Amino acid sequence: MKLGLTLVRAVVGVLFFGHGAQKLFGWFGGHGPEGTAQMFESLGLRPGHKHARMAGAAEAGGGTLLTLGLLTPAAAASLIGVMSTAIQRVHIKNGPWAAQGGYEYNVTLIAILVALADLGPGDLSLDSALGLEVSGPLVALLALAAGIGGAAAMTRADQNQPAGGAPIPGDPASTAASAEPASTVTSADPTSSAASPGPASSTA
Repeated sequence: MKLGLTLVRAVVGVLFFGHGAQKLFGWFGGHGPEGTAQMFESLGLRPGHKHARMAGAAEAGGGTLLTLGLLTPAAAASLIGVMSTAIQRVHIKNGPWAAQGGYEYNVTLIAILVALADLGPGDLSLDSALGLEVSGPLVALLALAAGIGGAAAMTRADQNQPAGGAPIPGDPASTAASAEPASTVTSADPTSSAASPGPASSTA
């Protein structure tokens, strides 16, 4: 049994679920669907409610599947999509370092997800128990391409939607999204700036 793979899956999956629950339900100190939708609107991700629901579902659903080791490549693809959108919309302009609001955290999570798609979820997983495990370099590359491509297609399709929200007074995540520095967004929630990953949850 590969204990390391189980540990990585559990930690990363549970944390992604938490970020998704913050967006969908306002759990764990999150702003819920309304606050998240307004923040996404301020990032140019419109309609904000749609992107908030899809990002939250991607993180919560993908995190749950990853923790269970069920449909691991699909879970990885959905979370990669969330992280790639976070990089594109918020972090890329700040360079790599997280201290300046950069994308190192998001890239690290993407690397972990690609590695899990390559190595597989391990023996202690539902994929293994049910005979559903599919892994390897090709699977990992497909998960990476599906996550990035799906996220790009979804955000591009909605980019001309009219604005319907505004930053929330007193909310560091949403107000930071509409005014510099963007690093405030990452300090509140490194994945909260992420949009929907496209088809898959939802990883920032």
